[in-house]
Amino acid sequence: MGDFDNKEREEVFSKKVRAGKRTYFFDVKATRSGDYYLTLTESKKRLEDGVFVKHKIFLYKEDFEKFTEGLTETVEYIKSRQDVVEKRYEYSENTEYAAKSDDDFTF
Repeated sequence: MGDFDNKEREEVFSKKVRAGKRTYFFDVKATRSGDYYLTLTESKKRLEDGVFVKHKIFLYKEDFEKFTEGLTETVEYIKSRQDVVEKRYEYSENTEYAAKSDDDFTF
């Protein structure tokens, strides 16, 4: 195995989404043969020691359709049975996340 096997794959595209106390990363990477795949990473800071804990899923292009169908069906199931109010957060230097003033946090 070459030196390349121990390194991260080439990053092609990245999208960072901050959502409350979590940050999600959607990263498109390329295999050695040039095929793209997606890594989904959830990052959350542990309160007790300040360490960031990350969970990662690798999603390959041959699974996109089934994954999307499953995710969509699951989200629709929840939305049809409970109100879903999305909260919008802004990053602030003084506080980790500050809610926008026009957000509705009622349930």
